[in-house]
Amino acid sequence: MIDNRNLILAIVISVAILFGFEFFFNAPERERLAQQQAQQAQTTETAGGETPSSVPSGSPDVSAPSAGGGAEAMGVARDDALDASPRVTISSPTLSGSIALKGARFDDLILTQYRENLDANSPNIELLAPAGTHNAYFADFGWSTGDSGLELPNSETLWQSSQKELTPGTPVVLSWTNSQDVRFEQEIALDENYMFTVTQRVVNNGAQSISLSPYGLISRTGHPDILGFYILHEGLIGVFNDALEEIDYSDVEDTGTMAFNSAGGWLGITDKYWMVVLAPDQQKTIDARFVHTAPAGQNKYQADFLYPGTAIPAGASFEITSHLFAGAKEVELLDGYRETLGIPLFERAVDFGWFWFLTIPFFYVLHYFAVLLGNFGLSILVVTVLIKILFFPLANKSYASMAKMRKLQPDMLRLRERYGDDKQRLNQEMMALYKKEGANPLSGCLPILIQIPVFFALYKVLFVSIEMRQAPFYGWIHDLSQPDPTSIFNLFGLLPWGVPDLGLFNVINIGVWPILMGLSMVIQHRLNPQPTDPVQAKIFAWMPVIFTFLLATFPAGLVIYWTWNNTLSIFQQMVIMKRHGVPIGRQPTAAKPSAGPPKKKPGEDKEKAEEETEAEAEPAPAASDTAEPKKKKPSRSARRRARKAREKVPEKAED
Repeated sequence: MIDNRNLILAIVISVAILFGFEFFFNAPERERLAQQQAQQAQTTETAGGETPSSVPSGSPDVSAPSAGGGAEAMGVARDDALDASPRVTISSPTLSGSIALKGARFDDLILTQYRENLDANSPNIELLAPAGTHNAYFADFGWSTGDSGLELPNSETLWQSSQKELTPGTPVVLSWTNSQDVRFEQEIALDENYMFTVTQRVVNNGAQSISLSPYGLISRTGHPDILGFYILHEGLIGVFNDALEEIDYSDVEDTGTMAFNSAGGWLGITDKYWMVVLAPDQQKTIDARFVHTAPAGQNKYQADFLYPGTAIPAGASFEITSHLFAGAKEVELLDGYRETLGIPLFERAVDFGWFWFLTIPFFYVLHYFAVLLGNFGLSILVVTVLIKILFFPLANKSYASMAKMRKLQPDMLRLRERYGDDKQRLNQEMMALYKKEGANPLSGCLPILIQIPVFFALYKVLFVSIEMRQAPFYGWIHDLSQPDPTSIFNLFGLLPWGVPDLGLFNVINIGVWPILMGLSMVIQHRLNPQPTDPVQAKIFAWMPVIFTFLLATFPAGLVIYWTWNNTLSIFQQMVIMKRHGVPIGRQPTAAKPSAGPPKKKPGEDKEKAEEETEAEAEPAPAASDTAEPKKKKPSRSARRRARKAREKVPEKAED
């Protein structure tokens, strides 16, 4: 029927969307990633710095920014690569590492507040790594020129430092002077978090005027380990002319170079939780690029920007300030940089998706209560209650209509028995019944439709925001962003080992919270009006089981939300049902269609017709007779004997 078809359609669409992320959208990315990794495993040759053949648009006489360097042997140990250059130590509450004086590279950076896993002894996240290592990842700033006779600093240049340590509030100045008496400087400052401020300065003490174009670049070697989820962007990212651009690694591999011209903006490379991006002077126009090269078969990705050329007369100086962000994508922090530094759409580096206007406010509400209560799990519970209060009028009306529908179950079953073979007449009678009793057959869809946007907003927040990473709840839930760590394979946490990774068969790793969620769906299913059609009733009966297996692989925070939301809905529904006088118990099941009208005794139709004829022929009592005592009506057997006696009269007359 119409109500059941719509409700089934809503549920099927929800399941299809949830399942589709993993089994349809992610499959091509997983296959491509496997091919990339296989190719990398066979690559043992050397690779040097990339030198893109194309030059940024608008600067035909200026060489393209390049990471420089000759052929470097890949697979050098990190410690050996760090020892190859004198360094300036980086020390802050959030970062540790160093800057190489050879080439003035940001190539050693560790996030001190984040570890690889929940183990207290787990290594901290290593974000940047020197050239020559297996996962080389670095940034640097330099100058380009169209004058082939001008000597510029490059990747082999050894810079001098004003001091040995860079700390918040204590900047360092790197300097180098060429043979033409042109002095190049980089003043580097660091805040309490992850933002470096780099001021490039040139003092022309030479005899001739020079023209220079400052630049910044980020270089990454090898194909990064990515999750490959369709709903998460990992790769090259930037904002050009106030428009967000998200470029997959595969896209830049296909094109080689992607160029942009922008007034201000920013660009770089992002992972799920971390990123390294460049933010030029927002008042300047830049030429920006994403570049892919493969020297010696090794993938290299570069994001760079180039300022317009500036003439510096003899005896004059010039400086320009840019920023380098290298750290965790904390939403409030990025939003703060957007306001204080004027970096447009900087908070959008966190991939909140197309519905960011819904997801970002949802994140801030969750974050507020998490700070207030000290636990993101409690925040999820509180926000769920607030959502229930917000949508209470709609949900209350829906549950009231569902209670009426449940009360009409016996009438609906009788209509199905009577008109089971005539679908059109059955639907007409059903609609008439709904209209008479004021019941809405679509009422069951409303709670689901309300829950779907909240479900996806919470899923997105849990999946992409670093604030949810390794956020504990209570008991065995130590990370709300990961699935429930219990399963039948470790006796629901009683045995001292984790849940095995079964790939696509991880759905059978059902933890305690998914089971609780399934039980809540079973209870809610029993409270809802059941379909009168047996096939539809079976489909609905299996829905809790399907969702239990499906959500077993989802983040624990999402399962906790769904379970808590179902629990609140159950209590709300029970109260409304009690107010409407609807019994709270097992629903009546759909009756089997009748094989036909009940069998009648021989002559029963004839007797019934004669009785109806006699009743019609009997004169109506006069008004004056109403005062007389009513005569007792003869019994059915007496009337039958009288009728038989009358039938014998004609026979005697013939005799």
